[in-house]
Amino acid sequence: MERKRGSGSKQVYDLLRNEILDLVLPPGSAIDEVSLAARFEVSRTPIREALVRLASEGLVTTLPNRSSMVSTIDYLNLHTFFDALVLMYRVTTRLAATHHEAADLATIRARQTVFRQAVEAQNALAMIATNQAFHLAISQAGRNPYFHGLFSRLMDDGRRILRIYYNSYQDRLPQRFVDEHEAMIAAIEARDLETCDRLAKRHGEQIVDQIRTLLARGGELDITL
Repeated sequence: MERKRGSGSKQVYDLLRNEILDLVLPPGSAIDEVSLAARFEVSRTPIREALVRLASEGLVTTLPNRSSMVSTIDYLNLHTFFDALVLMYRVTTRLAATHHEAADLATIRARQTVFRQAVEAQNALAMIATNQAFHLAISQAGRNPYFHGLFSRLMDDGRRILRIYYNSYQDRLPQRFVDEHEAMIAAIEARDLETCDRLAKRHGEQIVDQIRTLLARGGELDITL
């Protein structure tokens, strides 16, 4: 069956993007176009198209010799990501408290159930995915497509940071993540904007504090999988 034009490039892009964001391809690792072409059974053209797209998102860096590598994490400017993340947690949760409908709460609770299962299984990658789904369900309930689109992009951009964040809990991923989500759901249902704002701010800032503690302790974050 003949592949649709551009479908090869999209498949390569989607898979490589997920592998970069999940740290399967570590920051700074070289990207071999020949190996990728063999892996995906495509020519080098769709590989290059996918790499150009990933480079436009800051996930791939093109070197002077025309080779490519997975972009490193800009630790010095993480504060800009953290500022945006905490703000979007607060904005989207407050909007959900204002505009949610019964169906929204059902979706949020369903996402929370799956998140709880990921925590119980101590599966960090599943926690990242289900946590993102939970917060985006809250964002969707806020009925502002611009904020939702921005938050979705921000959560995607932060997957590498969150992978490192969850990996920092070497013994056991805390149950308090589930408890914090439950408190946010209750505040949204009660349409309590101030409590939503306070809980969302604290929820985001504890991620920031954990990452900053790791940076202060060891300079560069441990990305061992």
